[in-house]
Amino acid sequence: MSTTTGSPADARLRALFEGRQLTPTQRRIAHCMVRRAAEMPYLSSVEVAELAGVSQPSVTRFAVALGFDGYPALRRRLREVVPAPADASQEGERVETNSYQRAVEAEIDNLRRLADALADPGPVREAGRLLAASRPLPVLGLRAAVAQAHGFAYFAAKVHPDVRLLTEGGSMLHDRIDGARRAGAGALLCFALPRHPKETVEALAHAREEGLTVVTVADSAFAPVAGVSDLLIPAAVGTGLAFDTACAPMLLGRVLLEAMCDRLPEAQARLEEFDARAASRGLFAE
Repeated sequence: MSTTTGSPADARLRALFEGRQLTPTQRRIAHCMVRRAAEMPYLSSVEVAELAGVSQPSVTRFAVALGFDGYPALRRRLREVVPAPADASQEGERVETNSYQRAVEAEIDNLRRLADALADPGPVREAGRLLAASRPLPVLGLRAAVAQAHGFAYFAAKVHPDVRLLTEGGSMLHDRIDGARRAGAGALLCFALPRHPKETVEALAHAREEGLTVVTVADSAFAPVAGVSDLLIPAAVGTGLAFDTACAPMLLGRVLLEAMCDRLPEAQARLEEFDARAASRGLFAE
């Protein structure tokens, strides 16, 4: 599996975890730390445990598994890896914001991190090549990821000759993946967001067994789908509201559309044909 590098701070943080043999609980802690990187250097082990939904001793064992004497040593390392914001000294001068504003600001930070990650366009270009070449192109997204999969498939169908949207689980899901493979599909695009359905992980494992190359947009390089993805491109979700917000994964989906269009010589002609048909039908109000 390959991933994008992310911002320098994120990349250094992930470097602490990558290549380690971590238990599922420890991967959950690592996932939480990446998602809340800016907060981690200043949280206690109890606070980290609460955020990750694990026990405090699990956080201590996680630190030891990374080679530290305990959580305090890990936290000192985190303060080196994730430096304090440049304007931290002005914290007291900031105007107090409400929870709604903070949720929006957190999403803006997620978009900035995505922009930093796209400084290396290689993974996105490779994803675009794989998606453009797959005929048909299955697009998978279950539960919280349905909207992202549906939005990608809606626009992709305007330029790609055969897009197959997979947003329903159940016993038919593997059959539909098999059908796409028999029809000639070479790749599958998956959107995977918290909480990650086991069915998504199982579907991706099945797709790889059938010979499909799995390209995944996930909220973290440590998401449960990482081990069953060939190319994973992370885009963080916001967690400041009762329900997660997914502006960065949605935008990354549009970026992948652009990369796919770049590899489809007929894309522009198809768009012009659609515009002409829409005009003749009076399809849009403007």
